[in-house]
Amino acid sequence: MSSSGVIAELHRNSSNWGKVVDEIVKLERKIFPKHESLARSFDDEMRKKNSGLLYVEVDGEVVAYVMYSWPSSLYASITKLAVKENCRRLGHGEALLKAAIQKCRTRNVHRITLHVDPLRTPAMNLYKKYGFQVDNLIEGYYSSDRNAYRMFLDFDAD
Repeated sequence: MSSSGVIAELHRNSSNWGKVVDEIVKLERKIFPKHESLARSFDDEMRKKNSGLLYVEVDGEVVAYVMYSWPSSLYASITKLAVKENCRRLGHGEALLKAAIQKCRTRNVHRITLHVDPLRTPAMNLYKKYGFQVDNLIEGYYSSDRNAYRMFLDFDAD
C-alpha cells in the first residue's frame, strides 16, 4: 500500500462525516453506473446499525472505501469495495479487503459474502487470493446484461 494512504473508520458521530460521505458519493458516481450507485441513499445506508465503512485517505482525499454489514450473527456482507481509478494497483483495495475481513471476524460471523462482476478480473483475483470461493452465478444481477458471482469466505468454527 502507498505509504501515504491511511485506513480510517467512519463513525456516525465523526466530525468529518459530511466531508467523507460527500467524497464517497462523488466516487460512487464516477465508478458505478447510476443504477448501481448508492450515491442517493448513501447517508441512509451508513446510518443503519449493523454496517461499517472503512476508507483510505491520501493527502486529505478519500481514494478508496469498503462498506460491509452484518445482518445476522451468522454472516456478514461486503457490499461495496471501490478504488478511485488513478489510485488502483497501489494496494488500497487489498488493504481495505483485509481490514474489512478482520472487522467482520470480530463479529464472530461464520461467513462473509459478496457479489462481483465476473468480468472484473482484478477484483476476482483479489477475492480469490483471500480465500473467497464462487458460490453461484446470478444472471442479471447488475442489469439485464450484467451478471454477478456470489462469492463467500467461510471461517472455521472454533
